[in-house]
Amino acid sequence: MTQMRPITSAILPLRLEGASYAVGDKPLLSDISLIVKPGRRLVVLGANGAGKSLLLRLCHGLIAPTAGRCIWADGSSRPTAQAMVFQRPVLLRRSVAANLDYPLALRGLSRLSRRDMVARTLARFGLDPLADQPARLLSGGEQQRLALARAWTMTPEVLFLDEPTSALDPSATRMIEEMIESFSAEGITIVLTTHNLGQARRLAEDVAFLHRGQLIEHRPAADFFAGPQAPEARAYLAGDLIW
Repeated sequence: MTQMRPITSAILPLRLEGASYAVGDKPLLSDISLIVKPGRRLVVLGANGAGKSLLLRLCHGLIAPTAGRCIWADGSSRPTAQAMVFQRPVLLRRSVAANLDYPLALRGLSRLSRRDMVARTLARFGLDPLADQPARLLSGGEQQRLALARAWTMTPEVLFLDEPTSALDPSATRMIEEMIESFSAEGITIVLTTHNLGQARRLAEDVAFLHRGQLIEHRPAADFFAGPQAPEARAYLAGDLIW
């Protein structure tokens, strides 16, 4: 059973105030203002090139806005109590168990504490049979499961997920969605991008819709899917090509 915890956060809300990102004179994100609230699942939608992945990198602190600002509640520019899992997981050339152990060692946990956390994580996420296998030889779904499990060991308050089920089959997709739902039940705030509208409907509590680097809508998911206000969002939900 997933252990529930209070939805509180030392680092949220995250506020983006007129945040923009440009390369040279080319704007890629323009005047983004939104609030990431604690305990919610925010799904970022939009066509290819809309700026979804870039927005996650901006929030995570991998890149800095070229205008405007990103403000965490604790005042830091990139707090440690948050993590990001990429579309193609970045795994070490080590075993599954070692991929879980290494970041815990970097945090200064004792060998005994690391061994206990690794064992609990392997068991919880069904990775026990894979513990000694090279992480980079796993299937795509197994690699993504490992990447999510590794992020979970870092006890994040916020987890950014960039297309977490891209190119996965339905069975692997369902397993990843169940992990995301269990993280959310523990109080971890989820911000994810997806092209899968079915997945967005299943997971989203809030939706941010981007078009050409601009935030067109940011609404509760039920309101967005019932009737998006922007014509670009209506066209996107209808399956029309927008660019």
